[in-house]
Amino acid sequence: MSAAKQTDKPAEALELPDPKAVAKTYAEVAQRSARLLGEHLKRQMSRGITPPDDEFGIAQAFMEMASRLMANPYKLAQANMNLAWDYMALWQHSWMRFLGMSGAPVAAPAKDDKRFRDQEWQDHFLFDYIKQSYLISARHVHDVVSSVEGLDEIARKKVNFFTRQYMDALSPTNFALTNPEVFRETVRTGGQNLVRGLNNLLRDIEDGDGQLKVKMTDTSAFELGKNVATTPGKVVAQTELMQLIQYTPTTENVAKRPLLIVPPWINKYYILDLREKNSLIKWAVDQGQTVFVVSWVNPDEQLATKGFDDYVKDGILAAVDAIEKQTGEKEINAAAYCLGGTLLATSLAYMAAKKDKRIASATFFTTLTDFSAPGELGVFVDDAQVANLEKKMAERGYLEGSEMANTFNLLRSNDLIWSFVVNNYLMGRDPFPFDLLYWNSDSTRMPAKMHSFYLRRMYIDNDLVKPCGIQIDGTDIDLSTIKIPSYFISTVEDHIAPWKTTYKGARVFGSTNKRFVLGGSGHIAGIVNPPAANKYGFWINDAKTLPEDPDDWHAGATQHPGSWWTDWKAWLDTQDSETVPARDPAKGKLKALEDAPGSFVKARLDKTKKAA
Repeated sequence: MSAAKQTDKPAEALELPDPKAVAKTYAEVAQRSARLLGEHLKRQMSRGITPPDDEFGIAQAFMEMASRLMANPYKLAQANMNLAWDYMALWQHSWMRFLGMSGAPVAAPAKDDKRFRDQEWQDHFLFDYIKQSYLISARHVHDVVSSVEGLDEIARKKVNFFTRQYMDALSPTNFALTNPEVFRETVRTGGQNLVRGLNNLLRDIEDGDGQLKVKMTDTSAFELGKNVATTPGKVVAQTELMQLIQYTPTTENVAKRPLLIVPPWINKYYILDLREKNSLIKWAVDQGQTVFVVSWVNPDEQLATKGFDDYVKDGILAAVDAIEKQTGEKEINAAAYCLGGTLLATSLAYMAAKKDKRIASATFFTTLTDFSAPGELGVFVDDAQVANLEKKMAERGYLEGSEMANTFNLLRSNDLIWSFVVNNYLMGRDPFPFDLLYWNSDSTRMPAKMHSFYLRRMYIDNDLVKPCGIQIDGTDIDLSTIKIPSYFISTVEDHIAPWKTTYKGARVFGSTNKRFVLGGSGHIAGIVNPPAANKYGFWINDAKTLPEDPDDWHAGATQHPGSWWTDWKAWLDTQDSETVPARDPAKGKLKALEDAPGSFVKARLDKTKKAA
């Protein structure tokens, strides 16, 4: 019977890999390895031997944690005993499974943990044991370090964050012999998946100029203006810092007030225009808005001295000037995303001080203006780390966008780092074409002066929320002087701009017409959530004032299905119900400089292609 089964197996299951293909792959790996190793040795020789640099202050934080942990041996012994009991329970559970009996697991992954999706993690008692052993250890390590008493707040956050990074790195899913999916693939291909994976690893080190730059998506599958950022329009104005895009209308009539959208300057604007189906820009145009979008420059050392003041004046204010010239309108609506919202709030306070009333309403997508509790990003922002960063920026004139992108990736390391390590290096696969990850890898630099001001005056000192805490072009600004109607949308799972902190900032605004909306999901998916998808939902509290405690606001809020976009559209209509004939960007008072998406957004990609 068993022999019959074996003969019924398909022949390809026992086939060996093509020797020529294997030899070719090995040759490519050997050639790349030799070249990269030689280049690495040359770089090291030219730089000399340098001591390890603890730029994040991790060692100091862990040394402090260890000293305080050892000062309480009883508590440490108790933690070790609890760990031993859990391991005894796991041994018992594993023996029961081995003998064919079932029982409740000692440790189980969280529902949203995608690492252990393969069925073998549940079905095979050995892999189940490995999984539970890891989860037990990770839980106990986290419990021990998070309960150490006497640590200052900065050290405590660093210890918790980097302990989690360490435990995520040690997950059995990240190793070939302890990941059942990788193990099966290795047996099936005769190990060629690992050879291909090594080739992928060398390619990524090569692309990163000696630094590992994990490839998240097939960038060759996308082209700006062709299959991403495709909404038609024209670049109608330009400064050193930005291009202003006006989009072609799709309706006969449009709202009287134009809509200006300000994206964050650390990313390209087309997160709001990825595909036609999920483009907020295309949707707003179809709803009868005259949409203008700022497309930020990717700065180099020549813009090193550009400061926050310049981004206000040559960014938002220049855009408002251009829109007024193009349309003849004295009032506009403005919306801004993340850091763009921080810049918009700063600009509005400056305009209030100057009696400039051209922005008649404002919308803020996941925007921090109060930085008292910035979430896990605060782990990377303290005096010592910013001083170290300023030294780097002084040498180059800017902060490389990839450095900031790596920081954001660490906040979701299992999704944005380790899943690609497994796919690319262990499974030996090429990354899947994904427009969102294409955008995620397309970051921009930040001028040294501007970024230093942002980190010190806002993140560290939290001066923006203080009356007259900062000055723009010599003018004191105060967020409480912003009296225009304001709409705030934050998301419940946001790891970059925590919603309770954005809520605190919203309360500082002086407007009596404020609407705070809480969307489902996170910083990106919760914002780029078109109505057609009918996902996530959102919460609204119709109270006339925002309660001091965000939990009180949430307790009185009502959940609604679908996208917050429709609620925002209704709110915009109440601010401006008058309509005018549609405005064609090619026929305005400003000369069209080029077609959307413009040259600023393509700059880094063009440079990359030429370098390749």
